[in-house]
Amino acid sequence: MSHARQHGRDHWPIRQYKRGVHHTWSPRARAVAHWAAGTPALSVLIVFLVVFVDLVGGTGKVWLPLLAAGPALAAATSGPAGVLGVGLLASLLGAAIGARHGMAAPELAVVLAALVTVALAGTLASALRGRRERVLAAVRSVAETAQHALLKPVPETVGPFQAAVHYSAAAAEARIGGDLYALIPTPHGVRMIVGDVRGKGLPAVGTAALVLGVFREAAYDEPDLLDVVCRIERSLARNLGHDDFVTAVVAGYPESGRLEVVNCGHAPPLLVRGAEVVPVDPDHPAPPLGLRALSGESPGLQVVPFTEGDQLLFYTDGVTEARDAGREFYPLAEGLARHLCDEPARTLAALHQELLDHVGGRLHDDAALLLLRKPVPAAGAADAGGLALTGSPVVLPLTAQPEPGVGGAFDDREGAA
Repeated sequence: MSHARQHGRDHWPIRQYKRGVHHTWSPRARAVAHWAAGTPALSVLIVFLVVFVDLVGGTGKVWLPLLAAGPALAAATSGPAGVLGVGLLASLLGAAIGARHGMAAPELAVVLAALVTVALAGTLASALRGRRERVLAAVRSVAETAQHALLKPVPETVGPFQAAVHYSAAAAEARIGGDLYALIPTPHGVRMIVGDVRGKGLPAVGTAALVLGVFREAAYDEPDLLDVVCRIERSLARNLGHDDFVTAVVAGYPESGRLEVVNCGHAPPLLVRGAEVVPVDPDHPAPPLGLRALSGESPGLQVVPFTEGDQLLFYTDGVTEARDAGREFYPLAEGLARHLCDEPARTLAALHQELLDHVGGRLHDDAALLLLRKPVPAAGAADAGGLALTGSPVVLPLTAQPEPGVGGAFDDREGAA
């Protein structure tokens, strides 16, 4: 992780994210690798190691029971046929070693019986393991299909924007969680939502599906963005429990240069404009979706100028609340400034990798990142692009208010009027 450089205030240079180099395997190499992965090579090696000890030291009779380790290990790495093969090999070599040392027939029979028993038990365990793996693969396939239906992939270009999404579920095997996002073109402009459902597991997934379903319908039907939020609120009020809620940011781009934002108890998006990374703090803080009846407060609409070269990052608290071994939170604003580039997908890939490095390899909460960029027109790329991509973004603290020159960008509906 790079360090900040102090020049009166924090400046974070843009560091281009390099794509990984993918090694291309030939069909023969892939076939050999597949065969090696499914072959009980280590188990066979253990069996031959016992034989080698006998041939070199003449003490194979003492180590003869260790031949059972071969089929036992094969049960954890190979299929039933591989376990039977290793068991048969161990039994034949065990019989040969016993005969070579003149073992008594009853003693040799006990050793061989133990080898056969271990081999048969390992075969059964291997068959059961294979069955569980197939069931798990089927469940993961269903979960992945459900995720694609619930959290539809975002194309690289949506309306006038470049876009990218990165989502990680805390339950890695399930591949789905309680964070939600959607980015859709509508007759009223591009609209989007990023949210976080209270709780985890299947109940959170059900609530996320409810929110996304209502949003996708309302985003097409309602010309006013606040009406979209109200429809989601009414639906949640009918279906959620008293302690359930959803934090969310709903945004829309009804006309060129004008971005509308409604924040319902969610973390503020980060706006990148020229050389600054600024949190879009709500002018009128509102409670999360599902709690309006308890507070009596209604959300307000902010109008944020959003022009060529600007970028806006939406995220969930699984990103900002991720801690390292020293219990330090991940500094998202600084990370965004470090990895910012003109390709949102590359920016998010670098951010996610740095986030994983920060927490030590595994997230303990669902995490979603959605990045929008208004591309610079080709005719003005030489002049305007340099401002957006070659400067050193200045990171303002998430709790700080924007400077006077920037604060005027975040006006609510009344101010804009």
